[in-house]
Amino acid sequence: MSDEPPQLSAFKGVGIELEYMIVDRESLSVLPVADRLLEMGACAPSAEVDRGMLGWSNEFVLHVIEVKNQRPATALSTLPEAFQHEIGAINRLLESMGARLMPSAMHPWMDPVTETRLWPHQNEAIYRAYDRIFDSRSHGWSNLQSMHINLPFADDGEFARLHAAIRLVLPILPALAASSPFADGEATGCLDYRMQVYCSNSDRVPSIAGMVIPETVSSHAEYEECILAPMYADVAPFDPEGVLRHEWLNSRGAIARFDRNAIEIRVIDTQECVRADLAVAAATVATVKDFYHAGPALREQQAIPTEALAAILHDCIRDADQALITDTDYLRLCRFPGRSCTALELWRHLIERVAQQGPDLASMWKEPLHIMLQHGPLGRRMLRAAGRQVSKMQLAGIFRQLCDCLRNGQMFLS
Repeated sequence: MSDEPPQLSAFKGVGIELEYMIVDRESLSVLPVADRLLEMGACAPSAEVDRGMLGWSNEFVLHVIEVKNQRPATALSTLPEAFQHEIGAINRLLESMGARLMPSAMHPWMDPVTETRLWPHQNEAIYRAYDRIFDSRSHGWSNLQSMHINLPFADDGEFARLHAAIRLVLPILPALAASSPFADGEATGCLDYRMQVYCSNSDRVPSIAGMVIPETVSSHAEYEECILAPMYADVAPFDPEGVLRHEWLNSRGAIARFDRNAIEIRVIDTQECVRADLAVAAATVATVKDFYHAGPALREQQAIPTEALAAILHDCIRDADQALITDTDYLRLCRFPGRSCTALELWRHLIERVAQQGPDLASMWKEPLHIMLQHGPLGRRMLRAAGRQVSKMQLAGIFRQLCDCLRNGQMFLS
């Protein structure tokens, strides 16, 4: 008998991965001690800590830790308490190192040129290959934290519909989730600067990320032919040993993980607390599900040009909730009753629509979503708190509050 779990149909499970910075408790500067933390958690040198329902694991750099549910959850409502418990457990271990966890998508004053420390243990060859090809001493590689949402599919038919639905939601996710307006100690001009640098971090091999919005594909075979094969061919001269020849090399904003029959959404900034992260996840999953079940519209969904979706994405990366959307074909697919709107207005429309159709947006998500829709994404609230003249002292105060929000499970209001 196989020990492999049965394949899940679309929306029968969800996987969440949350990344957090490890920072010095007093100075809030990044602290590269993820390997020590994982060793303490596992009671032995390890890249993974098995905590039952959830687990901890390493990331690309030593100042970032990932927390994830190890098997698909049947409902997001089962996860907030479990994730919050792990945040507490990690923070307690970090206390002995004079450290704590910091949320949001970017460290506001980290210097990646001097402070980057790659993971030096298991799978080190992978990290060295990325570093050699792309130079990881940049914000786009070593200073970014995100939430990944994994949604399953059972066969090519479900894959095609799920992929088409996710393509439509990706461009506007920064409008709800942007939490990275600061870098190098100043405001960047982008509410989602993490995604701004992410979009260009593999420019040396452009096919790895494409336009970030994935191209339309309808089957596993077509995905291999149109997305994975060109990427593998293009990276081969830089990676002759094939260390990176895996589907996770794909850096688009949503990638197919055929090794576990899921699509992984990657464009969502980490929020100030678990409740906020999972509220964004709930809105995302419910909206994807709504598009997925618009069955007769599949061909229309697949026909919308990747370039058009990428243009909306870049507007939302810059302006988040205030981005103006004027693409009437896109708005028609979103069933928005107008020819233009802000991204915030579109999210209000989409959330109201899915909330009326069923219990997907349970009452536990209403407060965090209300704050996001009334006061803007976390990045907007952070900018408001910083004021016009941004200083390191102001940033330290804001990010100290964010650390407390993560620890206490509270929303951030400027």
